[in-house]
Amino acid sequence: MEEKPLIQIMTEKASAVGAIVHEIRSVSDALRYAVALNQKKKFLTMACPGLDPDNCKVLLDLCETSGMALLEGPLRNHAACLDTALTWVDYGIADTGTLMLASDSEDIRIATMLSKIHIAMLPISKIRRNTGAIEQALNGILTKDCPSYTAFITGPSRTADIERVLAIGVHGPVELHLLLIRKMPA
Repeated sequence: MEEKPLIQIMTEKASAVGAIVHEIRSVSDALRYAVALNQKKKFLTMACPGLDPDNCKVLLDLCETSGMALLEGPLRNHAACLDTALTWVDYGIADTGTLMLASDSEDIRIATMLSKIHIAMLPISKIRRNTGAIEQALNGILTKDCPSYTAFITGPSRTADIERVLAIGVHGPVELHLLLIRKMPA
């Protein structure tokens, strides 16, 4: 029996837990996707903590042209009005459709937890079969001599602890969009 490619498994598993998955060509396409999604939802704000300055400038221009604000840090000053967050994630775990994000940035924590929509960018080269395949990276994070934030994100925020009724978006974003990026800049 032929084994499915990791990208196919990642897409199937992430979709099964409520993520909206798209394979895209480049970071530029991800920026356009984020702005178009914000427009479609009639949202007015976006944040992109951790995005490199060149792409941040492109995103700022796209936002301004579209009549929306690109929020700058510290994001704690914008926590109440954060519509969409666009962030990188470190790894994708194909077997569960889970994303791993490690950061020591408060802005990234705020963006991924308080936005209505989280758009996660993941290079296809960073998809791994299971958590065992990222063990070395996790050990590196855990042995650092400074505090860090490591999140495992599986679909949009959900809970069933309120009268055992499934509620989406109670403890985080209502939607998770996963953009699998084929081409990364050199």
